[in-house]
Amino acid sequence: MDLGFMESVWWVFGRLFDKGLVYRGFKVMPYSTGCKTPLSNFEAGQNYKDVPDPAVMVSFPVVDDSDGAALVAWTTTPWTLPSNLALCVNPNLTYVKVRESVSKAVYIVAESRLSQLPGSKSSKVIEKFPGSKLKGSRYVPLFEYFSECSDVAFRVVADNYVTEDSGTGVVHCAPAFGEDDYRVCVENGIIKKGDDLVVAVDGEGRFKEKVTDFAGRYVKDADKDIVSTIKGKGRLVSTGTITHSYPFCWRSETPLIYMAVPSWFIAVETIKDQLLECNKQTYWVPDYVKERRFHNWLENARDWVVSRSRFWGTPLPIWVSEDGVETVVMDSVEKLEKLSGTKVTDLHRHNIDHITIPSSRGSQYGVLRRVDDVFDCWFESGSMPYAYIHYPFENVELFEKNFPGHFIAEGLDQTRGWFYTLMVLSTALFGKPAFRNLICNGLVLAEDGKKMSKRLKNYPSPMEVIGDYGADALRLYLINSPVVRAEPLRFKKEGVYSVVKDVFLPWYNAYRFLIQNAKRLEVEGLAPFSPLDVAALLKSSNVLDQWINSATGSLVSFVRQEMDAYRLYTVVPYLLKFIDNLTNIYVRFNRKRLKGRTGEEDCRVSLSTLYHVLLTTCKAMAPFTPFFTEVLYQNLRKVSDGSEESIHFCSFPSTTGQRDERIEQSVTRMMTVIDLARNIRERHNKPLKSPLKEMVVVHPDNAFLEDITGKLKEYVMEEMNVKSVVPCNDQLKYASLRAEPNFSVLGKRLGRDMGVVAKKVKEMSLDDILAFEKSGEVAISGHSLKLSDIKVVRQFKRPDNVSDNEIDAAGDGDVLVILDLRADESLFEAGLAREVVNRIQKLRKKSGLEPTDLVEVFIKPHDADKESLEKILNSQVQYITDALGSPLLPYTLASPKAVIVCQEEYTDVCGKSFAISIAKHTVVFGDALIAACSGNEEHAEAIRVYLLSRDLQSLKYEVQSGNGKIKVDCLDSYPSVELQVGKHFFLNVGESYLSTA
Repeated sequence: MDLGFMESVWWVFGRLFDKGLVYRGFKVMPYSTGCKTPLSNFEAGQNYKDVPDPAVMVSFPVVDDSDGAALVAWTTTPWTLPSNLALCVNPNLTYVKVRESVSKAVYIVAESRLSQLPGSKSSKVIEKFPGSKLKGSRYVPLFEYFSECSDVAFRVVADNYVTEDSGTGVVHCAPAFGEDDYRVCVENGIIKKGDDLVVAVDGEGRFKEKVTDFAGRYVKDADKDIVSTIKGKGRLVSTGTITHSYPFCWRSETPLIYMAVPSWFIAVETIKDQLLECNKQTYWVPDYVKERRFHNWLENARDWVVSRSRFWGTPLPIWVSEDGVETVVMDSVEKLEKLSGTKVTDLHRHNIDHITIPSSRGSQYGVLRRVDDVFDCWFESGSMPYAYIHYPFENVELFEKNFPGHFIAEGLDQTRGWFYTLMVLSTALFGKPAFRNLICNGLVLAEDGKKMSKRLKNYPSPMEVIGDYGADALRLYLINSPVVRAEPLRFKKEGVYSVVKDVFLPWYNAYRFLIQNAKRLEVEGLAPFSPLDVAALLKSSNVLDQWINSATGSLVSFVRQEMDAYRLYTVVPYLLKFIDNLTNIYVRFNRKRLKGRTGEEDCRVSLSTLYHVLLTTCKAMAPFTPFFTEVLYQNLRKVSDGSEESIHFCSFPSTTGQRDERIEQSVTRMMTVIDLARNIRERHNKPLKSPLKEMVVVHPDNAFLEDITGKLKEYVMEEMNVKSVVPCNDQLKYASLRAEPNFSVLGKRLGRDMGVVAKKVKEMSLDDILAFEKSGEVAISGHSLKLSDIKVVRQFKRPDNVSDNEIDAAGDGDVLVILDLRADESLFEAGLAREVVNRIQKLRKKSGLEPTDLVEVFIKPHDADKESLEKILNSQVQYITDALGSPLLPYTLASPKAVIVCQEEYTDVCGKSFAISIAKHTVVFGDALIAACSGNEEHAEAIRVYLLSRDLQSLKYEVQSGNGKIKVDCLDSYPSVELQVGKHFFLNVGESYLSTA
């Protein structure tokens, strides 16, 4: 830790001291006799062992009790009994006074713990009374070591920490050796907070001389003798041994004892109201941690012990005189140098512990020396907002502009740690919180629900997870988990894989589809891809362009909104839905446009739209997936002039003018209809490749029907492979209506009236339902119900004499979709065409072909199916050509010199058998070639050999640059000849075939 940081910590402490918030007192802490140092509670819990300890019941006669009764306390730490100053009972429990049948002794215990007394079954109950009655009673102490405290000690106090699940309901209090003991003794005036407390045990765990009977004995070793002494006094009621889990020092392996150690405190309790007020000024995610967990912690805050008996750490800046009268706190290096006359360059203990300060009272009072303690590390952490910039010694303006900090983020366990210390110090210093916003995460556990342990190796290596799936996938997995809502997460490596599968692969596939089709433009000899201006794209007449632009604007707006509210956990589900829409709606439904099947201009519009959507998505998601988005961005920026060098240099995208909720609603409606139609197909085992005759969409809202049968109609027809889509706003033609109460909405509001209202809603007639839908409101049993309160369920009403295998429907309670499942000859032909295209696409994929590879597809029907298959394919030629991007060619046209990439036989595809061959493009020559060579066959053959030897891509570029013509003048012995593509030769069989078709 550097000098500047430590000096700022001193300054913080000095300000608290000046405000009167620092005092010296005692704190009961787990103490290691082996290390001679107090440990934190966390350190104390590092090493527990099962050990046997003596358990004793001791009687404490109540002074002036008419029956001579004695309170009975039970303890497993007899060594603390010599330091007993009080007994504690629970004021709300019932206590009994009983007479033992044999010894006739009278004891007082909690009624529920009576069975713990020896001979309790034969004991006689004399009296019952609440624990509060015992408060203030005086008793006879076991030992006289602290007789000087008799005026205030050796009496009964009451506190709720005493429970009835163990012991006798009476707890003996030794304030030097128990946190609750110390607290209740302070609260009841037996000892005073801040005053010296006589601790009967030294730093080695041995009794001091004051405890004369056991002086010099290690406390654990003295237990047996203490029990014998108690027995000799006639005060031992019962004894035994109990084996329990006991904390041991993880350094020295010696048992810990809880002991009061001299400590320096921050008086937090005096500023509790200010802390609660400052907490109200902060915003937490999730908010319940602030409102409940943190609020309750502040409300019950105790004074904070900030000193630790260690060597390393920031030393407490307290110099005290030898007689303890004079105390000076150093709040700067300059002050220490001025008072000591010593140059200070390092504030660690070994460089300042020797520095003394002359007493201001004169030389006869000696010098002031620094106390041995160092700061609790949480004090340093809480000082972070000031110390990291060496405030107030430097950067005053910087601090004042940025305090309170905009946000902090840490784990739920910091509610009582860093969050708390930040709040305490900033409130004490400035009367305001140290932060404006706070993100609180839960704990990441192993898959089995246990804490992750290096020893148990119950979790995968983080580097292994990152190596397998990437840092971005791990980041999104955690962001999308309960851990960002301050809840525990059972970490599963499979969950990270799901993020890759569900988010990154579809996202990357959309990006790859863009790149492939942008490159295709150049392969086809067109101008290289350059994205069109966004302003021009926003004017696109294509409904899906309008929709995806709006959906992208909604994504950006949503991410900005959620990040402003620091809600990380809402972003990934929204992104997941957006990526799904991008790939399964925009890219899937626009394949023809993106592949150039609808013309070059339309292709460039759709590609540019996809480009800007991907670019905007990358910018919006860069904070969440910094590596993945950077990779995509570095390629996307190549076609955009003036772009930033890194995506992390880009501003967050704007949403101005990009959102259209109406168009987003339209596409959502389309997908609802498509999903319902898919359900019908799946139910009847009708694959999408099988065309259907008709789809009817039933909805009372004409705007809904216009969405489906207007601009979106072609997408519905193509996606669901139906020949026509028919709108119907007469909901009674195909459906019956019934009303159902929305229990989730009405239950909370109606309470006991829910049953009556629900019954009447279900009894609503058809006219009632129609009137309710029209008006949007209905009064039932004195309650006004809105459209959100009642679900109108539409059930399909099948036409007479029609089976469910012929016509079937599906609905979601709002819209009803009906499919005509009956087949005819035209549907069979269309279905076969789809099956053929499907086999070709799978064969391309199987062969590893890229979309930009120049190939031709040939089909060879088996002899028995030749005539019928050729007829069917000819009737579907337009669909096949659009789907493949090139015509499906008869195998008889394949050149003997063609290079076959792959081929496969297919049998019984819709009852037909055929073979598919995929070959590389081959130059084909027309009959006019010989005429161009003046009838010289040898010249023509030489040209054939020359052109067949050329790289097809470069030949294509030469033809395009020559406006469809090339000059062949490189053949020795033959004159130069100009050839025209489409007349003298063709660049592939398909062009030749189409020219004669």
